[in-house]
Amino acid sequence: MSEDTPGFEEKPDVPADGTPEETEAADSAAQAEGAAPAGDATDVALLAQLDQARTALSERTGDLQRLQAEYQNYRRRVERDRVTVKEIAVANLVTELLPVLDDIGRARDHGELVGGFKSVAESLETVVAKMGLQQFGKEGEPFDPTIHEALMHSYAPDVTETTCVAILQPGYRIGERTIRPARVAVAEPQPGAQPGSAAKAEESEDPDNSEKDNDQ
Repeated sequence: MSEDTPGFEEKPDVPADGTPEETEAADSAAQAEGAAPAGDATDVALLAQLDQARTALSERTGDLQRLQAEYQNYRRRVERDRVTVKEIAVANLVTELLPVLDDIGRARDHGELVGGFKSVAESLETVVAKMGLQQFGKEGEPFDPTIHEALMHSYAPDVTETTCVAILQPGYRIGERTIRPARVAVAEPQPGAQPGSAAKAEESEDPDNSEKDNDQ
């Protein structure tokens, strides 16, 4: 028949071997399967956003660390340059005063540093010492071409290496910076002399040592 029979309602197809309870369970499973993909997609999107946030945080942290390191290097360079500029300025000033200090030293050696001149000279030496100026150069110390300037040269039997035997003009430094090398007279060991020969000669000429040897 092509027309619906009056008094009958259409019902969903039910498996021939299934009960109504099984049919409801199957419908619930189908609905759950349809809803699951939507939840997974949401989780994946959240995880992707979290990864992006972590990456951005790592990049910003690295940028901050680099900026902090550059700032620390900048501060060190500025401090180093400030110290260098100060040393150069002080060095330029005291260089102009070195002839005056030389005159004071010569006057002291000749006993002419007396009265008011002595007071002024000592005040000046105190001021330049506070500025970091240090005098160096002593008789008997080994010759060092980095801090000594040899103006006179000779040979001596009583030295075992090139030695400063006279300080003609003291040297000056500020910190590690040499303002002026010490100008000295140097002596080298006598050519052909054996090390320790001078000491042996002195022992042989000493009568006390000879008497002690005879007594023994």
